[in-house]
Amino acid sequence: MSEARAGEPVGSVDPERAQFEAFKALPRDTPIHMLNLIRLRPMAVYPPDHPDHGKGRTGLEAYRAYGATSAAVFARVGGRQVWAGRPETVLTGPSDERWDLAFIASYPNAGAFLAMVTDPEYREHVKHRTAAVADSRLIRLAPLTPGAGFGE
Repeated sequence: MSEARAGEPVGSVDPERAQFEAFKALPRDTPIHMLNLIRLRPMAVYPPDHPDHGKGRTGLEAYRAYGATSAAVFARVGGRQVWAGRPETVLTGPSDERWDLAFIASYPNAGAFLAMVTDPEYREHVKHRTAAVADSRLIRLAPLTPGAGFGE
């Protein structure tokens, strides 16, 4: 969970231990997609010891820094973005839920995702994400070849 700013609720930014253990218990040798739903902070919240602390970066600027700095690690493990969209409104679900960014990242397998998130270089870059994100959802998906019906 992230640190809240005054008056800002704490959202889901990082997985809880049980969630991460459940992810690791699933097969690691099959392709995966990761659905990302991101709500950004108006202003990034960097820890005092980070070089960007106090520089007035917006959440979007910090998230873009995360994308730019972590791109090489993402590519090195075989990751690629396969879909991106800008959420406009929630049609089904909590009416107060809103997301600023939505995208699907593809990985050759879960082992590649685990290699990325444990990479020392990535762990430095993810500090921009932590500073940027107010709330998020990260959902592992098993890619399927679409069939005749919805969701098949």
